[in-house]
Amino acid sequence: MTVTETALAMQSTQALQQQLRAEIGHFEALLAQQPEAVFGDSDRMPLTHTFVDGMYVREILIPAGTLLTGKIHRHAHPNVLLRGEVLVVTEQGGREHLVAPRVMISPAGTKRAIYALTETVWITMHANPENLRDFAALEALIIAPDYSALAEPSHTPHEGECS
Repeated sequence: MTVTETALAMQSTQALQQQLRAEIGHFEALLAQQPEAVFGDSDRMPLTHTFVDGMYVREILIPAGTLLTGKIHRHAHPNVLLRGEVLVVTEQGGREHLVAPRVMISPAGTKRAIYALTETVWITMHANPENLRDFAALEALIIAPDYSALAEPSHTPHEGECS
């Protein structure tokens, strides 16, 4: 492949990724308009939070037939599809059919649109070097409010800490 062909292929890939980001965002906006829309922890999709020294583990139970989107993750992190079967769209993988059990690494910047074909249990693991237990502080560490924020630091350095 020539340098020109490689550059064109990279531009095409970036354009597709931007298109998928936009489509996931549009899908999320449509879901938010539904009267039964749920945001965050709920009885319909209960979350279990586990804290271990330097790590935060988040487990969600997703009922069959549920449509949802995830948040934009600042850092690469491991995930476990412990139980279930889902259709997932991400900018990295396009549309994928995932069946448990499955262990994956999500790259930084990952946001998903998901349709649960069966009842699903999904676990994500995140570095928590300050052993935070406050969910607002954890979200600031782990989640980017939008794609432009991915380049921003996820926390303010403490006195004496290098930025």
